[in-house]
Amino acid sequence: MTVFPYLNIYVAYQISILSISEGKNLANIKQQKKRNLQNERNRERNSRVKSSIRTANKKVLKALESKEKDSSTILEYFKNFVKTIDTAARKGIVKKETAARKKSRLAKKVNAAVSVTKSA
Repeated sequence: MTVFPYLNIYVAYQISILSISEGKNLANIKQQKKRNLQNERNRERNSRVKSSIRTANKKVLKALESKEKDSSTILEYFKNFVKTIDTAARKGIVKKETAARKKSRLAKKVNAAVSVTKSA
């Protein structure tokens, strides 16, 4: 009754690809199943930490761009950013060089803003 008999094979092929891409039924070996679970857990943890780094960075930048530049607030947000990114670098979530570069670039902006608020 079907005009295209090969269509059922194509649909089955798509379903099998979807199940592989989702990571289901991929590993047969016990250790590899465990490794897959660890990788998934670490991936989720890393994404949470990287998100908190971006959030801390944005808080500092918003404090710098605000009309009322309070140096104590800026410095507090910057210290929180440094703490967050240093912890991530120590645990290997972010490379040490990347952490140093991001801290340096943000520190330049913070120092410029704090020196302007002190002189004004």
